[in-house]
Amino acid sequence: MIGIKRVMLLFFLIVFFAGVYVFLEPFFLQEKYIVFPHSNIPPQFRGTRIVFLTDIHHGPFFSKERLGRLVERVNDLHPHIVLLGGDYVHRSSHYIEHCFDELGNLETTLGSYGVLGNHDHWEDAALTRECMVKAGIQPIDNAAYWIGKDGGRIKVGGVGDYLEDVQDIEPMLDGVGDGDFTILVTHNPDYVEDMMTDKIDLVLAGHTHGGQVTFFGLWAPFTSSKFGQKYRTGIVETGRTRVIISNGIGTITPPVRFFARPQIIIIDLLDAR
Repeated sequence: MIGIKRVMLLFFLIVFFAGVYVFLEPFFLQEKYIVFPHSNIPPQFRGTRIVFLTDIHHGPFFSKERLGRLVERVNDLHPHIVLLGGDYVHRSSHYIEHCFDELGNLETTLGSYGVLGNHDHWEDAALTRECMVKAGIQPIDNAAYWIGKDGGRIKVGGVGDYLEDVQDIEPMLDGVGDGDFTILVTHNPDYVEDMMTDKIDLVLAGHTHGGQVTFFGLWAPFTSSKFGQKYRTGIVETGRTRVIISNGIGTITPPVRFFARPQIIIIDLLDAR
């Protein structure tokens, strides 16, 4: 009888602490460093640092003050390029201008670029793009740009949201040769399954939140991907390209995470010639 009581007490303690922890984990922001070697990376871009942020969901559960601290933390990483994966706000278009007031303080040497996510279309896509430009962030939905450095260059671009927009990869492929290094941003990683080209060296995506609530990081009942666990989180090799899927920064309702910590993705390029 005493043994059963102890087991029940232990069970309720575990449930209690897990119930508390799920509301704390969204604040345990992780810096995930990835060294990315590739033979197409020009030597001029060796050591170039790219910071990828996605799914901030600024809103009732992610304050402007918290967003300001995120920007300061990113600036302390001294990025050359910042790439943004969409879903900037949550629940209301009221938060859009506030969000980009803070994101406009991002400091880079080679620019900031971003796509829109499904939540941005649900709130106000036109206002989001307007605020991005005002903040010095170049929208790259179905657009791409060459970034030059000391005579070398790489191409960065994006496609429209997989659920709420069209996806046109042609601007990304235009003028790209076999030896050029390319990075594509798509909010939703499911787009990779439709990407019939081998000219994209690296894809950055978010949307899944790493499952947000997982079974100790091994499996998630809900991933927001029609491919289940495949594109939930981490690095995925597809045969045509390599995909990095971030857990994102914020949350959707309810504002909880369990073994799917929020992430800043830091990519250091390395020429592998």
